[in-house]
Amino acid sequence: MGKTENDMTKPPLTLYLAAPRGFCAGVDRAIKIVEMALEKWGAPVYVRHEIVHNKYVVDGLRDKGAVFVEELHECPDDRPVIFSAHGVPKAVPAEAAKREMIYVDATCPLVSKVHIEAARHHENGLQMIMIGHEGHPETVGTMGQLPEGEVLLVETVEDVATVQVRDPERLAFVTQTTLSVDDTIDIVAALQARFPKIVGPHKEDICYATTNRQEAVKAMAPKCDAMLVVGAPNSSNSKRLVEVGSKAGCAYSQLVQRAPDIDWRALEGIASVGITAGASAPEELINEVIDAFRYRYDVTVEMVETAVENVEFKVPRVLRVPA
Repeated sequence: MGKTENDMTKPPLTLYLAAPRGFCAGVDRAIKIVEMALEKWGAPVYVRHEIVHNKYVVDGLRDKGAVFVEELHECPDDRPVIFSAHGVPKAVPAEAAKREMIYVDATCPLVSKVHIEAARHHENGLQMIMIGHEGHPETVGTMGQLPEGEVLLVETVEDVATVQVRDPERLAFVTQTTLSVDDTIDIVAALQARFPKIVGPHKEDICYATTNRQEAVKAMAPKCDAMLVVGAPNSSNSKRLVEVGSKAGCAYSQLVQRAPDIDWRALEGIASVGITAGASAPEELINEVIDAFRYRYDVTVEMVETAVENVEFKVPRVLRVPA
């Protein structure tokens, strides 16, 4: 289809669209678990913490009958509860079992892998150091797999210099799955320099989706006058994409939840914009942003693809709804 007269009056703009972007397998699985729980048990179904960090997704599930709470004590005994994709401390399912609640764990399998690693190292008598962000649900959940004092948190290279360990000869480390790959490399190097015998994971903990989305941003950022990351302000992996974009050469790298959040005045005079999305942002919101640009510009879309993802995680058997 040719360009209309209206298109001819709009300024030209190249949109670079990152691939991969948006939903990862763990997020997709967690959302399906809530939807299947509602189908199996009816509303309301309770969810401890946001199932994933995206307001649009959470509001959509709330409209279907999900009730989001922060702590287990807010849930009644006689309704099912789902634990978010970020994972929970061991005390949470223990309390649910004690109360004889129906509960389903929607923890991402790649986060569960970190939990298993931490438990294995603890069984071998090693104290854990976790690289992560204080207060993030995933960090809280991972640290809560072991007794208090068995997991020490470091957030920066500077933290490594001051962390107080029980025995520098008997340590292991794990990481939050949604960190900046480059920043984590520096922190790991600092740990290994201070504690030469520290044991690392067999395979890095930062998940494939986080890594792939950051690599796509690195490839896209130098081409762009500006870059927008579609994601929530409490989404760790989305905020890391903004940082990666800035470090990779895009002077204006911003997080937006939805199209109405775009600061159009800041984009005046630009010729190219990169668009990506955090792992908990649905494609509908990306399309909404693209449509907002088409309304204002004569848009040409170019894909920047650095990897192809075909990962899928199975839903727990307890949720299989008979046909």
